[in-house]
Amino acid sequence: MVQKSKSSAKKTKAAPKPQKAVAAPKAKPSKKTRLLSSKVVFKGMVFSVNRDEVIEPGGHKNVREVIRHNGSVVVLAVDESKNPSDPDVILERQYRHAAGQFLLELPAGRVEPGEKTLAAAKREMIEETGYRAKKWTLLTKYFASPGFLGEWMQIYLARDIREGIAQPEEDEKIEVIRMPLSEALALVAANKIHDGKTLIGLLLYDQWRKTSAR
Repeated sequence: MVQKSKSSAKKTKAAPKPQKAVAAPKAKPSKKTRLLSSKVVFKGMVFSVNRDEVIEPGGHKNVREVIRHNGSVVVLAVDESKNPSDPDVILERQYRHAAGQFLLELPAGRVEPGEKTLAAAKREMIEETGYRAKKWTLLTKYFASPGFLGEWMQIYLARDIREGIAQPEEDEKIEVIRMPLSEALALVAANKIHDGKTLIGLLLYDQWRKTSAR
């Protein structure tokens, strides 16, 4: 049994008059980032590596080695025509040398200099899968690994799709896989999908569908 405290047994006193609010001290503005020097130490076909000497917010001077990339697009193509409650999603299976294994992924590719991101998404989907779409929605934009990689990625949702002939590049050996969303999410839950952009895209789309259905 919980006993009443002494204070609760007394008569309730009138609430004290509110005091004037005291303004919190203003935080000192941090110094802006200032690039002192930048040197390209490697330049490849897809990205370059810069060694930057920079003063970061707070005034700290650091040397950062950064991979510079023009940015990428990711396409989550879905077919809702057969089963709207569990639409098919278009995935790819291909070998990734950096990972040393075959990965199951969403179609994706880099944005060419001066190219609009939506145009890049449409181009990549046609090249890698042959599919085209009438409805496009931007789901999100994020940085893949901002500790050292400047690459950002935009995930587009492609709906009302139709099949076509794929036009992959010579070095692309891609197997196009079509499966229900529920099956793809089951692979995510079973830790059988290891590609970051695919994990983000599938889970975000699943949440988007649930929110849109309300």
